[in-house]
Amino acid sequence: MQNDEVTWQIIRHSHCSYMTKIVTGNFCRNLYNVTGICNRSSCPLANSRYVTILDHDGVFYLYMKAIERAHMPNKQWERVKLPRNYDKALELIDKHLEFWPKFLVHKTKQRLTKMTQYRICMRKLQLKVREKIVTMPRKQTKREARREEKAERAAVLDKSIEQELLERLKKGVYGDIYNYPVQAYDNVLRMEEMQAASEDEEEEPEVEYVEGYDELEEEEDMEDFGGLAIDESLRNDGSDEEDEEIEAFNQKKLKRRQGGSESDQGNLKENSKLKKKGRVIIEVEHDDDTDQRQTAVQ
Repeated sequence: MQNDEVTWQIIRHSHCSYMTKIVTGNFCRNLYNVTGICNRSSCPLANSRYVTILDHDGVFYLYMKAIERAHMPNKQWERVKLPRNYDKALELIDKHLEFWPKFLVHKTKQRLTKMTQYRICMRKLQLKVREKIVTMPRKQTKREARREEKAERAAVLDKSIEQELLERLKKGVYGDIYNYPVQAYDNVLRMEEMQAASEDEEEEPEVEYVEGYDELEEEEDMEDFGGLAIDESLRNDGSDEEDEEIEAFNQKKLKRRQGGSESDQGNLKENSKLKKKGRVIIEVEHDDDTDQRQTAVQ
């Protein structure tokens, strides 16, 4: 049969692994202690009838130990899940601890109040954005820095070797006695072509200077189309004054052309006769210096 007084005397005056002595007093590190103080009424080992509250991942449970289960250590404690509502949890405690000592009931409610308060504080802290300090071992930091330096040096060396081999390959230093990956070489050539194309697109177009047309050439071109202009004017108005102006224009044209043939004069005479009849001869010059006559009817 278990005797609580004998158990307490042994624990108090002999040795207890849960007891901690400090300047302010003696404290108990037992998980089931309801107050955390090492005394006769709060000791979970020296009381056959005991009650406490424990937290499992934010859920509160009411643990009760009865003397009827003292002979079964694996079933010594009975637990009941408490609701998250504080008032309902107090009602459930009063229901299960109706005939228990008032001291245990009061200390249990105090423990529930404290645990509810620190759960509210935990929720508020989780909502705040806080900086997290992460320590890095010195050896690991130095090792990573050395690896980065080695990788950078290797990358620069590989790049320089690749450039040197490509230059030698273009110059034909090795001739046909080497074997190289064709796909890699094609990729490099394609990249160079793309760079050259981009540079050509970026260059601004050069300004070109072109000589102007000679005035004489312009006048001759206008003279070639003089007959057509005259024909159109005659179609619009067949007055005698315009006929005289046209004849004067043709005479000037003959004088301007030095060394003109007699056929030109004959053409002018025929042209003047046809004007009266409403017809005009249009001269068309060809590359073989031959004249072709066309008769237009007004």
